[in-house]
Amino acid sequence: MSDPLSHWNQVYRESRPEATSWYEDSPLLSLDLLERSGLTADTSVIDVGAGRSPLGSALIARGLHDVSALDISSEALAQLDDAGDTLQRIVADVTTWEPPRQFDRWHDRAVLHFLTPRDAQAYRNVLLTALVPDGRVVIGVFSTSGPEACSGLRVTRYDERSLEEFMGVEFEFLETLRHTHLTPWGAPQDFLWILAQRRT
Repeated sequence: MSDPLSHWNQVYRESRPEATSWYEDSPLLSLDLLERSGLTADTSVIDVGAGRSPLGSALIARGLHDVSALDISSEALAQLDDAGDTLQRIVADVTTWEPPRQFDRWHDRAVLHFLTPRDAQAYRNVLLTALVPDGRVVIGVFSTSGPEACSGLRVTRYDERSLEEFMGVEFEFLETLRHTHLTPWGAPQDFLWILAQRRT
């Protein structure tokens, strides 16, 4: 992708939420995995590639008060009107972002699989900088039976072994699961999800 900023701003400017393949009424699986990671009101969570996801609002509604949404697209984050002022909005490219602080939880639904190997390594470096030593991550990517492209872009598909190799020895996988997301028009997209903990 030569200009990801322009691409994603155009997507969010020109497409209704229900017209994007990743749309879901409620982020139930993300919430479930995050809750299984152990959440309290004081747990800090960053949603990477948040887009227009209601996840941040849902976490705040569950009593969390330190929730951040990061996305390369200012257009996307500007549409999170229902999240209120409690949600911290961060406009940044996750591959070049310099986190000013650390977080207890890192959530990513469908960002990593868009990245080239070089950008994926940069993403991993940012993750290691942004996550507390015993922090946990929830990541969802296209599995090897998932789409080869999304939003007009090629993707990298993962299986358990390749995702574990990518995450490296710094992380212990606590759970892995396969999940089929149905797009608003009924097309299946196979995902691989992980819940992992950073080793201290």
